[in-house]
Amino acid sequence: MGRWGVWGFCMFVAACAPKSPLPDMQPGEVGRVTKVIDGDGLILDTGQRVRLISITAPVLSARDGSPEPYAGESARLLEDMALGRRVRLFYPGVTRDRYDRALAHVVTVDATGDTLWLNREMIARGGARLRLYPSTSARAQELATAEQMARQDRLGLWALPDYRRTDVAEIEEDQSGFVIVTAQLGKRFVTAEPSRFPPACLRRLQGAVITLSIDRDAVSACGIADGTSVELRGWLTEGTLTLRHPLHLQTLTTN
Repeated sequence: MGRWGVWGFCMFVAACAPKSPLPDMQPGEVGRVTKVIDGDGLILDTGQRVRLISITAPVLSARDGSPEPYAGESARLLEDMALGRRVRLFYPGVTRDRYDRALAHVVTVDATGDTLWLNREMIARGGARLRLYPSTSARAQELATAEQMARQDRLGLWALPDYRRTDVAEIEEDQSGFVIVTAQLGKRFVTAEPSRFPPACLRRLQGAVITLSIDRDAVSACGIADGTSVELRGWLTEGTLTLRHPLHLQTLTTN
């Protein structure tokens, strides 16, 4: 039996009890990848749709019907690693979203017999960006380090001007979507508007038309000094950028 056969047998037969490639996560379903939706989504032969968590890839079919820049390349990258291969899902927390997609890290073996952690590989090869949620953020620092290296080497989407880090002053009030921006933090403020899930705090961003809303899981950002230069990432909508995870804020050094 070849290396793939041994690994596959051990990985998918519980009695073999192999060492888990992601021991801090709960092993989940096994299946063969029959379709890649885009660079962070796939479908198994069981019919289960899977969302690769902690990453976000360019969308093949955006709201206007056209693909986002590098969407085709990102999807092909995931296809090359996963299409037709058996995979196992691993869960660090919440297992399903409202669309009944599995929220998972996905592991497979390539033709050489090497184990591939697809979420990390998509980031490390420049096929996707880091996007964390507190309920599923295991291995966050490891993924952040992989992205930092891909950005430094301008791999994949990082070579495109579309994914360059944007100064917050260039952001328009009606802009929406996932963004990575540089900014200087402004003062905290309160609002009288009622909210079912009120943020830990709101902060102004100097020279910007948008507001930073900091979730309670990222409350440490509320205490950072005014005027601090930072890189922020998150979902922007209706003039508000939401900070959901502490690693979505990085302090920048100034000369």
